[in-house]
Amino acid sequence: MSLAHRRATAQVTVLDSSGDPVRDADVTVEQHRHAFAFGNIGFDFIPLANGETDEDGATGAVFGGAGLAGLSDLETMWLDLFNTATLPFYWRGFEPTRGKPDTRRLLRTASWFAERGVTVKGHPLTWHTLAPEWLSGLPVAEIERLQRERIRREVTDFSGVINTWDAINEVVIMPIFTAEENGITRLAQSIGRVPMIQLAFEEARASNPSATLVLNDFDLSRDYEALIDGVLDAGIAVDAIGLQTHMHQGYWGEETMLAMVDRFARFGLPLHLTETTLLSGHLMPPEIVDLNDYQIPSWPSTPEGEARQADEIVRHYRSLVGHPAVQAITYWGLTDDGAWLGAPGGLIRADGTPKPSFYALRSLVKGEWWLPRTTMRTDHDGRLSITGFFGDYLIGRDAQTAPVSLSPGRETATVRLHSRV
Repeated sequence: MSLAHRRATAQVTVLDSSGDPVRDADVTVEQHRHAFAFGNIGFDFIPLANGETDEDGATGAVFGGAGLAGLSDLETMWLDLFNTATLPFYWRGFEPTRGKPDTRRLLRTASWFAERGVTVKGHPLTWHTLAPEWLSGLPVAEIERLQRERIRREVTDFSGVINTWDAINEVVIMPIFTAEENGITRLAQSIGRVPMIQLAFEEARASNPSATLVLNDFDLSRDYEALIDGVLDAGIAVDAIGLQTHMHQGYWGEETMLAMVDRFARFGLPLHLTETTLLSGHLMPPEIVDLNDYQIPSWPSTPEGEARQADEIVRHYRSLVGHPAVQAITYWGLTDDGAWLGAPGGLIRADGTPKPSFYALRSLVKGEWWLPRTTMRTDHDGRLSITGFFGDYLIGRDAQTAPVSLSPGRETATVRLHSRV
């Protein structure tokens, strides 16, 4: 599959610190970051960012209570592969006691990622599941007021650090959700799906006009398409469509996946694959409708499953990056320890060792789709030609560097070398 839509060639004129062309000289060029969002959840690093680990960097709070040592190794592997982190803003956990949100810890974590060049996303601002229990008995009008205030508070408090949000999550099922009583479902039943979405988007947009706001769902049926039609007809400005693809019952395959992507690409909006999982152990039985219903005491990763997962993750990413509408893929978990449903969906085993899938994905993101440090020579006018994937690059000579970006439609650029800080 051609990836020409992800690549560019630019003629770059290199100037020295005095503004003169660097003529007939060797310079280094290396990629620094992908423009495509290769994401993963950053939940596991909240204790690390807040100094809650022991001296060895171990933590039992996030990794299932076992006290997984070598969190610094996981940090290295995470940062080596991913450039976008999703942090948890599930209202029940974020504000278990009314008026006492966990803002400080999450802000520290978001800043920790941002300082390392990672784009941070918040998930989600509005969702019926994991709504706070203290919300349940309140009148609907009060629930709406508190939901609006919650959105304004989080988007405002994190503005500049988190500028991408799942504004609302799983609206197709929201008014008919029956697994537990909650205030958000009652609100959705009262005002309807499209007004719920309008509520979330208008409050988030007013709080941070430059934010990227995502409409996210696991229901990828025609019902979601019809809902999006209604949202767009209502004039609600959606920045991206979120598509969840937890494949605990087996990889869907390229044909099925791309047919689904094509259905949502018709809206002309960027597509974010917000939650992707592929297993390295036995698969969940196909008759399971709600993945949460499958509860077993142990779900191990196996050598056969790991080989399958490595093959499938390459096929999955290669096909989706090859689709021009797809802008982001977030894999749902780095490690098996503490994974959703206890499933072996991570790229790292519970003992902290990488699976073949980690190396397989890395061979794409930081191998086939990456320009390593390369020596190039400028011509007599100080120009050179850079071809690579959209993203950020560094040009260097001696102790000086200059950044340059490859982006759609950008055919020329001029950069000026400066001393490294």
